[in-house]
Order: sequence, then C-alpha cells, then structure tokens
Amino acid sequence: MVIDTSAINRRNHALADDDEVWLFGYGSLIFKADFPYLERRGAHIQGWARRFWQGSHDHRGTPESPGRVVTLTAAPGQHCHGVAYRIRGAVFAHLDHREKNGYLRLDTTLHLTGGETVAGLLYVATADNPAFLGPAPAADIARQIAAAHGPSGANLDYLLDLAAALRALGTRDTHIEQLLAELSAGV
Repeated sequence: MVIDTSAINRRNHALADDDEVWLFGYGSLIFKADFPYLERRGAHIQGWARRFWQGSHDHRGTPESPGRVVTLTAAPGQHCHGVAYRIRGAVFAHLDHREKNGYLRLDTTLHLTGGETVAGLLYVATADNPAFLGPAPAADIARQIAAAHGPSGANLDYLLDLAAALRALGTRDTHIEQLLAELSAGV
C-alpha cells in the first residue's frame, strides 16, 4: 500500500526555496544522491537504529510483493551513521516525492564528522504508516529482500549498495551485516 506523505511533510516543515537545511541520509540517500547539494559530510545521529522494517511498494517492490527498505527505530544509547547534506529548501519537492511512501520529515540533531553539531531534518517511516512491515527474523527479512524487485530495481541491490556505502564511510551496521550473513548462508 502506497501512502503519499508529501503534503504532510510540506505542511509540517514549510521551507522557502532558498532556505539552507541539513538533511541526514541513512539509507538510499547515502548511495543515491540524485539531487543537488551544497555540501556532503559524514554524520551520525544519536538514539536511533537503522532497520529494514519499512515496506517498499513503489521502489524496491510492488504492492503485490513489497520489498523492504530501511527506516529508523528508537534505540537509546545507539548511534546511526550516515551522511549529512546541506541543501536548499527547493530540493525537498523532489525528496518528498521520492520518500513519499510513509516517510515523514522529523527534526534531528546531526553530529558531523569533525565534531560540529547542527540542526537538521531526516525522513522516518514510523510504525503507524500503512507500509510499515516491522520486525521479523533476519532470515525472513533476507528472503524477502532477495525475492523483491520494483521500478527502482532489485531489493537485493539496495541492501548491497547500502552495505558498500557504509563501509566506504568506515562504518558497519550490525543489522545489515546480519542480513548479509543470512544471504551468504543461502536463505
């Protein structure tokens, strides 16, 4: 089920086209920056964990066979590493469409590589959106990812591209590594 959150995001965070905003990317925004940005830096946020718990009916799967993509879940004491982009407000028209399937913009504090802390936004698909699939055993998630394919390509490519992008940033994610191990074991 596809739910378009674009209007909600525009209403909750009204931005002028020339506003400069920091955006945190923790999933495909790390490896697929198909938007103009003023600056890109490594970053992390605190109190969140990346999980393949959001259904993808419009990019990495179909309504009949949804894929799984990442969202964030509250995780006190943990850090989620990714990339921060400094962008203009006008870019959010594209991003809101790209992230429309259940993702809402939330305010966050970004900890940039080098020690600087800035206010920014991120997209999170919460458990109350219709596309949310939630937790499942790692073997089941890996199997679903291996089988799903949508207009943006194979769900497996999303997982592999994200893992490679995180490694290029010098970080690993235990959830992603667990899914890769399941796939290597032949789930």
